[in-house]
Amino acid sequence: MNKKIFFSGLIIIILSVSASLASVAIFANSVHQEYLQQPVQPKVRPVPPVNMPNFEDAAEYSVNAVVHVKSEFLVKTGFYDDYFGFFGRPSARMVQGFGSGVVISADGYIVTNNHVVQNAEKVEVTLNNRKTYPAEIVGTDPSTDIALLKINAQKMDYLTFGNSDLVRVGEWVLAVGNPFNLTSTVTAGIVSAKARNMNILSQKMSGGERPIESFIQTDAAVNSGNSGGALVNLRGELIGINTAIASNDGSFSGYSFAVPANIAKKVSEDLRTFGHVQRSYLGIAFEQMDQNLAAANKLDDIDGLYIGQLLKQGAADKAGLQVNDILLKINDKSVNTDAELLEILGQHRPGETVTLTFSRKGKILNANAVLQNSEGGTQKRDVKSW
Repeated sequence: MNKKIFFSGLIIIILSVSASLASVAIFANSVHQEYLQQPVQPKVRPVPPVNMPNFEDAAEYSVNAVVHVKSEFLVKTGFYDDYFGFFGRPSARMVQGFGSGVVISADGYIVTNNHVVQNAEKVEVTLNNRKTYPAEIVGTDPSTDIALLKINAQKMDYLTFGNSDLVRVGEWVLAVGNPFNLTSTVTAGIVSAKARNMNILSQKMSGGERPIESFIQTDAAVNSGNSGGALVNLRGELIGINTAIASNDGSFSGYSFAVPANIAKKVSEDLRTFGHVQRSYLGIAFEQMDQNLAAANKLDDIDGLYIGQLLKQGAADKAGLQVNDILLKINDKSVNTDAELLEILGQHRPGETVTLTFSRKGKILNANAVLQNSEGGTQKRDVKSW
């Protein structure tokens, strides 16, 4: 009897354990099937914390170094403007123009746009503290739209030039101007593009030097009267001189353009030292590479500038470059457009040596070239020899 009770209990325990195991298996299988039916989640790259830019410091550094520039021009007319003039005789009247400028030294040197002061009879500068000074035009350069002024003042707040080659697309910038002769104004935006050629200066030049247009494009609001003002980075460094806007009616419509600081710095130094800009030349005629040109020359890449002609005894010719070579870099800076080439050459003077990287029949080569002036020499010339 006891044995029957023992075996009966053992059978019940075994059946209970089996049922439990079966339930666990069914549950596990159900969970597994549910897991398999879930969509696979892609790996998500961790997003770094967003740090909002600090505009206050750069604005504080900049506003006192940006000035208002008033220019007076003598405009000739076909008739006398006053009541007692003789009909039909030529006359002239004074008109005023306004812009901005950037103080670049403690002793009163100011950079502005050439079109703000070119051919002005009188120039007056008003500082952010409302003090007014007569200004001397040290020199102008229509090919870059840069002019240098000088006022008789000392211990001035000024901006230092940054390296515009290091400016990156997407970088935050401030546009600072003084258009209303009140106090300097500040707007913020980002760098939208670099090395922009808008043919703005070409339309204003009737001959002579080829203009250097390699603008920094930004969406910081710039309006009439801001020409010649500062484009600064968040460290308060001067990275450009605001020059133009893309607009049909003269008001800001989303894009503005600035002369890169490296060009403005070199031009202002030339005007101060020599009285004129020292332009350098490579001595090549080129085409920008594209798919058609690459296919015609059995090339795979469309980088660089295709050299179609060389000036005999020019800088590139003396360096050993040949027709059909493709210029890729100057001093390790890529050159894919004429704007990029002119911007790089615009930062150098005759007699300086640059390293050219070029392709010849698929082989990458390097050569050193000594840049020349417009007459084929390598010497710098002062104002008396122009």
